[in-house]
Amino acid sequence: MNAKVLFLLAVLAAAVADKPPTSYGIPDSRSHEDSFEDAKYEFEWSVKDDSSGNDFGQQEARDGDNTQGSYYVQLPDGRLQKVQYSVDGDSGYQAEVNYEGEARYPDSRSRESLSRESQSRESYRPPRPTYSAP
Repeated sequence: MNAKVLFLLAVLAAAVADKPPTSYGIPDSRSHEDSFEDAKYEFEWSVKDDSSGNDFGQQEARDGDNTQGSYYVQLPDGRLQKVQYSVDGDSGYQAEVNYEGEARYPDSRSRESLSRESQSRESYRPPRPTYSAP
């Protein structure tokens, strides 16, 4: 019986000793740099909805550390805002912002400039208080 227990413990010790040690060290960064390719992509998208007045979009291209792109948005005041940007390596985000058109603000006294909700004749009134006897 003792021989069987000793044999079982020997097999168990051999199985545990066969596993490689677990390493929690910092990986060698040089070995990983070679395994990644430089980023390279292009994309473009836009939204134009005449019923809501939404008009905006973006385009971007990247090749390695060099990224260039632009985006635009139709502002509520009627101007078109255009932003051209670039990122070259560690230089950071460089942007140039331009506006096309002239800002227009409707006359707040004219009925045409009011939204449909503000043209409504209904006004808000707080609810009447109700009291009940104890």
